[in-house]
Amino acid sequence: MDKLAGIIQQNIELLSDYETPQYRHIPRNVGQSLPNMTAVKEIIALFKDIIFPGFFSEDSFNVITQKYCLGIRMEQLANRLTEQIRNSLQFFKPDGVSDKDIPDAGDIAQQFLTKLPDIKRLLSTDVQAMFNNDPAAKSVGEVIICYPSIQAMIHYRMAHELHIVGVPVLPRVITELAHSLTGIDIHPGASIGEYFSIDHGTGVVIGETAIIGNHVHLYKGVTLGAKNFVMDESGNPINVPRHPIIEDNVVIYSNATVLGRITIGHDSVIGGNVWLTYSLPPYSRITQQRATGMTDYCI
Repeated sequence: MDKLAGIIQQNIELLSDYETPQYRHIPRNVGQSLPNMTAVKEIIALFKDIIFPGFFSEDSFNVITQKYCLGIRMEQLANRLTEQIRNSLQFFKPDGVSDKDIPDAGDIAQQFLTKLPDIKRLLSTDVQAMFNNDPAAKSVGEVIICYPSIQAMIHYRMAHELHIVGVPVLPRVITELAHSLTGIDIHPGASIGEYFSIDHGTGVVIGETAIIGNHVHLYKGVTLGAKNFVMDESGNPINVPRHPIIEDNVVIYSNATVLGRITIGHDSVIGGNVWLTYSLPPYSRITQQRATGMTDYCI
């Protein structure tokens, strides 16, 4: 026991060290609040019940009780979201900013609530687009409860609105939860239009400054990423537009990689496994070149 106590005491000193150079960059979160993962998951569950009542909870609704339940859920959402926004604002406030200068979390939560009808409209277009683009889908309801792309978009549409009103980190938590569940990685800062769909979805990456128009369809493994980064004098990357602009009615097939601040013109088709770093005019058709110097058969 004496040996164990010595090991524990030694580890206490080592693991609570924030002064040596290798640990100095890690913030000491003692007595401060962070977004609570359990609470964030509860907020997402409430949000999903509000947008698609009856699809993601065990509760059953009828014409009379649905409105009553929606009211309760919205009040719960407002209260819990306010708390997590407050935690985010307080913990990630810039140096030198006092608590009284932090935006009011309740006001931000109310701004978000005013966006709920428009978020539902956008998500409804995503569901319709996914249904229209997949003959395997037997009903819209199946798309809502089964398709990972819809799960990812529910998280993204929520996180994007919180990102717009300036909530730090919490939007990333929401989209990263979707990333871990679906394999679809969408930064909340990306701008995505209506009727957006992703077939299967695993491995899709959409960067922070990407702009995606309406009626865009992606397949699995597509990356809309940055080609390189602009650095400041200290060698740290600067947050400037660095991801692609995808115009309306574009289809990008599996494992295509589109990098840099380039524009893919409307009504274009990007074939599978294409590596693209230059802009394309509207109505383009880009496919992978066939390898030369090889036989058409294998021995």
